[in-house]
Amino acid sequence: MSDVSYSPDGITSDDRLWALLSYLLTPLIPIIILLMEDKKNRPFIKAHYMQALVLGIVLVILNTILAFIPIVNCISPILTLGVVIWLAIRANKGEYITLPVITDFVKNQGWA
Repeated sequence: MSDVSYSPDGITSDDRLWALLSYLLTPLIPIIILLMEDKKNRPFIKAHYMQALVLGIVLVILNTILAFIPIVNCISPILTLGVVIWLAIRANKGEYITLPVITDFVKNQGWA
């Protein structure tokens, strides 16, 4: 018997797990998913992993810039971690997430 459960819209528990990991361990897991043929073409995973990859790159750049401001340097990692955990939980619930600029960018590039 398979350990994978399906929802009515075709999203498996495996899809939700990979989406969760894409946000929590960005940009490493999205790059790994790019190399996995069976995962990168799943619609739910595809909607999340490219978005998580772009988000991870943006957060790294933003946190690097904000590291030079002493007060923001203390708050920025906590906010970043909170946002990433919140997105990961929503992805694990099977929700499609729309990030204001990043989702449009990913869709316009044809990545999702």
